[in-house]
Amino acid sequence: MATVRSGNQAALLVVDVQIGIVASAWNREKVIGNVDLAVSRARQVGVPVIWVQHHDDELQQGSDAWRWVDELQPRSDEPLIHKRYNSAFEQTGLEAELARRGVTHIVLAGAMTNWCIRSTAHGALDRGYDLTLLKDAHTTEDLRLSEDRVIPARDMVTELNAAIRWLAYPDRVNTVAHAADVELGAPGHV
Repeated sequence: MATVRSGNQAALLVVDVQIGIVASAWNREKVIGNVDLAVSRARQVGVPVIWVQHHDDELQQGSDAWRWVDELQPRSDEPLIHKRYNSAFEQTGLEAELARRGVTHIVLAGAMTNWCIRSTAHGALDRGYDLTLLKDAHTTEDLRLSEDRVIPARDMVTELNAAIRWLAYPDRVNTVAHAADVELGAPGHV
């Protein structure tokens, strides 16, 4: 059973908005603009922004593809978490960083919806955090299963938004909100 966290301290978690990851992402410019809006709003109200950056054998740390998109840049005082797995929680310092800041509510944005955003969202809920998924601030690419079978990126975004909205976890709040409307300090209040 998860340890449910008491309090109402939010953090914005920006996951994998890197050049090589979002190069062909669905609705790229709009989503990056909404992530940027969420980052600006979090900074304005003093909500921590935590950046999560993926690397693996195909996405080499330090490469051009590994870098953040030009539109989004972490500030030097904002934590950076490096990860090798889909979930930002697996074998990273994310939980320690959240604990250090007293975070109980994660506001989530980034890429890729069907892999890293989904697994990080479930990881947060499984660990007892409240969660708000920014429904217009995450994206992915079409998933080609075979030559004649493709799952459109838009459908994966829509499905995860619906799933997060309707999941039920004991003593936790999980919801979705638009980047322009989310109340960064209060889960479930938009």
